[in-house]
Order: sequence, then C-alpha cells, then structure tokens
Amino acid sequence: MWSRVPLLRCFAFYRPHWRILFVATAVMAVANLLMPFTFVILGQALTDLKSGAGVEAAWHWSVALLALAAGRGLVQYFGTVLSIMAGQRLLHDLRLAIFTQVQRLDPAWHASHGSGEIVSRTTRDSDQVRDAITGGWRTIVELVVMVVSVLATLWWYHPLLGVVPTVLTLIGMTLVVRQGWAIARLDAQAGDAYDGVLQDIDEGVRGVRVVKAFSLEASRAVRFSGHLATYERSELATGWFIASRQPLPQFIVALGHVWVFVAGAWLIANGLTGVGTLVAALLLVQMIIFRVEAVGNLQQMLAKAHASADRIVAVLDAQPALATGQKALPGAAAIPVAGAAQQPLGLRLENVRVALGGRNVLDGCDLTIKPGEIVALVGPTGSGKSTLASLASRLRDPDAGRVLVGSDAAGWTDARQLDRDALRRSVQVVFQDAFLFSDTVAANLRRSRPDADDAALDRAIAQAAAGDVLATLPDGLASKVGERGVTLSGGQRQRLCLARALVARPAILVADDATSALDAVTERKILDGLRAAGDHPTLLLIAGKLSTILLADRVALLDQGRIVASGSHEDLLERSPAYRDLLGLDKSAAVGRAS
Repeated sequence: MWSRVPLLRCFAFYRPHWRILFVATAVMAVANLLMPFTFVILGQALTDLKSGAGVEAAWHWSVALLALAAGRGLVQYFGTVLSIMAGQRLLHDLRLAIFTQVQRLDPAWHASHGSGEIVSRTTRDSDQVRDAITGGWRTIVELVVMVVSVLATLWWYHPLLGVVPTVLTLIGMTLVVRQGWAIARLDAQAGDAYDGVLQDIDEGVRGVRVVKAFSLEASRAVRFSGHLATYERSELATGWFIASRQPLPQFIVALGHVWVFVAGAWLIANGLTGVGTLVAALLLVQMIIFRVEAVGNLQQMLAKAHASADRIVAVLDAQPALATGQKALPGAAAIPVAGAAQQPLGLRLENVRVALGGRNVLDGCDLTIKPGEIVALVGPTGSGKSTLASLASRLRDPDAGRVLVGSDAAGWTDARQLDRDALRRSVQVVFQDAFLFSDTVAANLRRSRPDADDAALDRAIAQAAAGDVLATLPDGLASKVGERGVTLSGGQRQRLCLARALVARPAILVADDATSALDAVTERKILDGLRAAGDHPTLLLIAGKLSTILLADRVALLDQGRIVASGSHEDLLERSPAYRDLLGLDKSAAVGRAS
C-alpha cells in the first residue's frame, strides 16, 4: 500500500539511515516536550510572588527558567545537526537514484524528456522532497509532542480549560489538512512550468554560439521571460490559495484563547485556580495558535513534496524498453588478454522496419557486412542512415525484422538475445556530434575501456591520426578539454572520439558521419593505418563525402528505406543512376576513372 504513495516511496530512501533519523526525532521530541514546562514554571513563579514569596524565590525560579532554556537550546542544537545530516544523506541517495536511472533509460525516453525536465527533477523536486521528509517529519513530531503536551497540561490544570481548546484544535487541523491535495495540484503545475525555465537555461548555455551567430539574444530573452512569467503565475496561484485558506483555521483555534480567559476568570472567581495558572494557560494556548501556522507551512511543504515525489517516482518507475539478453557474443568475441583486439564480427539486417514520426524510415531493409569488411553506407538526407547505425549497438530495436551479429563460421545471433553491455562494448559507435566529457584527454579515452594503459591510448591516438592534437595541448594526455570539448576544434574532437572507440579494440566500429570535419588526407591516413595494423574491426562508415566513400571496400546505397544497390564505387557509378545523382556525378566519370 505504502509503495503506491510517492512521498512514502521517497521516504524509504531513509532505510539505510534510520538510526540517525530516529535519534534526531527523539532529540527534537525531547526539546519540544520541555517547552510547556517553561510556562508551567512561569505560572508557578507568578503564583509564589502573588502569595508573598521574597526575592529568594524569584531568583530560584529565574535560575530554573535559565537552566531549562539552556537545556532546550543544547538539545535543539544536536537535533538540528542530526536533521541536517539525515537530510543530506537522503538527498545524496535520492539524486544518485535519479541520475543512475536516467543513465539506464533508452535514447527514446530521453528524446521525449528534455534536459531541463531531468535537471528539475534532480534538483528542485529532490530538494522539496528532502525538505518535506526531514523538515516535515521534524515539524510533525514537534507538532504532535507540543500539542499533546499543551492540551494535557491544560487538562491537568482543569478539565474546563482543556476541553474547548482540544475540540477547536482538532477542527482547525482538519481544515488545514483538507487543503493539501489542492496545493499539490497547483505545485505540480508550477513544477511543469519550472521545467521550461530550466530547458531555456540549458539551451541558452549549450547553444550560445548559435544564439550569437544569428543574433538571437533578444528573442531568447523574450522566450525566457515568457517561461519565467508562466512559472511566476503558477507560484502566485499556489501562494494565493494558501494565503486565502490559512486565516480560518487560525481564527478557529484562536477562539480557545477567549475560552481559556473566560473560563479561567470564572475558576479564579470561584477559588478553583490562581492568576499564575491562568497566565500559564493563556501562554500555552498561544503556542497552539502559532503551531497552526506551522501546520499551514507544513501542509504547503508536504503538498509540494507530494507533487515533486510523483514526478521523481515517474522517472524511477520508467523501464528501459531495450531489455538485455543473456547470450555471449558469438565467435569468442571476448577479449582474450588485456589490450588485445577482438575478432571482427559481421553485421546482418534481415527485413528490418523502423517507424519514426508516423512513417517507415527503414522498410524491409536487408544488409550483410562480413567480418573485417569496410562498408560505406550512403543515401539521401533523411533516408535512415543514422537510424540504421543506431541498430548495430542496440541504441534502439527494429519494429520488425532482425539485427544479427556474428559470422557464417561462428553463426549469427539476434542482437536482442545478446548481453546488452557486452554488445555495446564490442560494437562501438562514433557519432558526428563529437561529445567529450569535461575531463582530461586520458580520462575521456578510457571511457570505453577503464583498464587501458598509456600504451593502449597511444596506439588508439596514432590510429585516429590524433597525435598532432596532443601536440597542441599543454599537458598532453593530462590536458583538460573543457565542457563538451569546447576548447578543441570540430576535427580534433572527432579524432579523439574515434580514438576513444578504438581504445576498446571493438569487433565492429560504426562511424556515423564521424569524419565530416576531417580533410580527405586525414581520412585516408586513418583508414590506411587501420588496414596496415591487420586487426581492424568491421567498419560501417555512414558517409556523405566522396573521399570517405572511396576508402571503403564496398558501398551500400540506402533509399526509400531499403538497400537498393551495393558494390564498389566504380560499379555503382556505372550501373546506378540513383547513386550518380546522389554524388552529383555522371556516367562518364566512371569511364574516365577506369581509363
């Protein structure tokens, strides 16, 4: 039952830290249990003074009040420190769980959830849950201990002083609690609006060069202002609702003040109590009135946390669409010794169909790449080349058909049946958008194989023709490349990303237009170096440049969702009008090349 309540789901993150939470709660309970004694002592002191006690009695009660205040202060200090420790541990575990889950989820999930939304759930929503569970739990304990002890003291003084404040307090608290769900709905809307604010910030920082290149500063500021205004309206709506509802419960509980004053006066007139007791009773009721305001703040905190917890749990409950298989890669593709290359594997697509945006990007696509072969995949813009590349390492699965990995000798296995992590270690994909982490060059290269030594890094750098990149960096492999590799040129980033993939010594390497920023000489140097090594992986080059195509053993033309032609560049130039049109060449180019 509790697992279906989002806030309680998040509360379960305290399970490893229950001891510190229990101690913090107990300490704060003691601190609040001592509070009513302050007014009891004060009332007794007034009674003694009224009865004619001297200065010595006054000093006695003053010392008692100071000692109680010092004791409460010390207890509250330790309780606050423990609460902060517990809150930070919860925040650590909660944010780690969100981050880990986000990393597990497939690219398709990320495509429908912006980075601003993910950041919002990791920061704002996590903070609100932490505040509610630590501060809220503490407030609940303080409230229960305080109200029970105050009402018990009033009943102890005289039942007539306790009965009406008890009833009024229950009514006021009930009204406050009933407003919680409305606040949760309002805060959920505010959370959605905040996602838009963070998304704009993220795009403004990441796309600053595009913004400046097109002089978009003013229009982006207007867009950002609109999102800020939406968020502001959502927060104001929540605030207005709370402000308009909070006075009534406070007024109802405050009626207890009037009752205690009138009932206390009657008790004094009939000799049933004294003035000191009445003063103490009035102060005790005042404490409950202040606590009703705290309940309002608690209600707001819990309502917001409920909405935030719901958004967090939605992430934690999301399941990767691409479940892992259990089979090992065929043909002993596992690396036999550290640093050794994997045996190249083949890639086969059988009648593959992939639908995106309501249309079939791939439709009955068949393609076989033999182990060790270098194939250039070409096609018009939007023909599905990148989609096909994403199938190789299971960044997505086909909607129909099969993607197979293996060889005729070792056999072919459906990629969905293979261990997903092992497959992705063996099938490296290098994207056109060359992404580098804000870290050293060495740390970036070791992302594909953490145990790689410097010799393995040097080998991969040489194969990727990236030696001159290191030569321009002040600290070589220890140089930091900056956020997303912004300190490097496009071609430098692409070569380091290619080197990162080669460090893994993969069985299949897919380059999705990953040499678009390189000149023809550098491209040829890379491919010639891989061929000369004699242990190069199977290569699938998603190509848009003629220089890249000419480096391949075979060219496959993708059009209308299918491979419509396959062969050498010269063969396709001779017999495929679609291929000639794609490259902007005529048939005479093939004749001239042959002669």
